[in-house]
Amino acid sequence: RRPLSTSSPTSRTFRRSFNKMVWAAYNSMLAKQPLLTKALTSFVGFTAGDVLAQNFVEKNEKYDMARTLRMGSFGLLIHGTTGHYFYGALDSALPGTKPVTVATKVITDQVFWNPIFGCMFFSYLTFTSGGTVDDLMTKLKADLKTAVMGSWAVWVPAHTINFAFIPPSQRLLYINTIQIGYNIFLSFLGNKDAGEEEEKTK
Repeated sequence: RRPLSTSSPTSRTFRRSFNKMVWAAYNSMLAKQPLLTKALTSFVGFTAGDVLAQNFVEKNEKYDMARTLRMGSFGLLIHGTTGHYFYGALDSALPGTKPVTVATKVITDQVFWNPIFGCMFFSYLTFTSGGTVDDLMTKLKADLKTAVMGSWAVWVPAHTINFAFIPPSQRLLYINTIQIGYNIFLSFLGNKDAGEEEEKTK
């Protein structure tokens, strides 16, 4: 008979010890350098999302490394930094985990922050790709509504859990864990040719 597991107790113990060590190191870095740690966390999340999008969703013949660098740098420079300050301010203004507090945070995030984030996202990708203001306006007209409404389906339940149960210092890590999957959608939408979509609707 084949054993149920090919891993030995020693290897399982090593993995558990290694995971605990990595988690402890992450939390130590988070305590000492919160902004940098959150920026790097977002860099990993956005990079991974684009890698998955290109390889397993779009399955393009040629991998676009520049696109992955744009997505990763957006996570590093914009998502991680703005998320650090926005969620910090939100937690300071609305402390606690009462249902009304959680609901207010979710509404604030999705009604106000979500469209702002979408504008930052499309602006960054457009301008780092060599686009113009006119290109950005076309992109926002074509895809901002889709991005905002798509966000509601994922982030309303996700942020309800986030604001109710996740410690403030871990918010961006939690967000980026979910964001890896959501970034597949964002990466596809952000890099889609808005001009072609506009032609289809004419």
